[in-house]
Amino acid sequence: MKKLTFIKKAAIKKLILLGIAVLITSVYTSSFAQDTEETPDYPVRNPFETGTLIDNQTPLTPYKGMIEFQIYHRFGTVKNGISDLYGIYAPSNIRLGLNYGVTDKIMVGIGTTKDYKLQDIQWKYNFLQQTRSGKVPVFLTYYGNMVIDARADENFGPTDNYLFIHRISYFSQLILARKFNDIFTFQIAPECVYYNAVDPGMKNFNAGLSLGGRAKVLPSTSIIVEYDQPFTSTDVNNPKPNLGFGVEIGTGTHAFQIFMANYSQIINQRNLVYNTNDFTDGDLALGFNITVRF
Repeated sequence: MKKLTFIKKAAIKKLILLGIAVLITSVYTSSFAQDTEETPDYPVRNPFETGTLIDNQTPLTPYKGMIEFQIYHRFGTVKNGISDLYGIYAPSNIRLGLNYGVTDKIMVGIGTTKDYKLQDIQWKYNFLQQTRSGKVPVFLTYYGNMVIDARADENFGPTDNYLFIHRISYFSQLILARKFNDIFTFQIAPECVYYNAVDPGMKNFNAGLSLGGRAKVLPSTSIIVEYDQPFTSTDVNNPKPNLGFGVEIGTGTHAFQIFMANYSQIINQRNLVYNTNDFTDGDLALGFNITVRF
């Protein structure tokens, strides 16, 4: 397969600036629009189906007292073709997680991921919720996690220098989102990662930016897309941008997402800092997410 030309940095900057401009224009328009009829000042309904777009977070949190059980599965890349049934027989990655709505605006959760034996604690807080009246024109949500790498001690350098904190990494994301109409929702999210311990030549602090959106095509079916652009690279580590696109089907108690993506680590900091799959080379893999609400 002929290698495609990699997206130029200038084109990426234009895409990011376009996303910011769309949100700012929408906020400005909504702030000064005057409705002829009073509208109850409630949050807009269903800007996204769940709290996860593909791997990135959305501004949604479970309602107070609600529990979410999540199953994430990533197959291998399709590049080997029929020899491993386009990645289905290849080594896969899995995450199981539970989220709990402490209030209608606060979520806490835990999870475990197969690759690198990652154990995560996550949290989310809604600063702002877009309202139907337009008084609040956007969602603004903070998401963070702390991840513990539970592999053997020798994976963290010389054993005489080993400390438990070397296993820990952190991820933070500030999500700005808007539901434009009953069909389209868009979000943009600056993000950062901190690893307490990294290999020589790498940086502890890493930054990036995420874009994502959903377009409803049927009452219970949507097209979903997300893109991550890492900003931090070194001579020994040059992570690739993350691209995912797929279909989402939702009901009152379940959400099912099936998609293709060039990242498989599920945990955000692993994808942003260590992804080496290049979607322009066809390094795509099939994945699916299942969310069950109680």
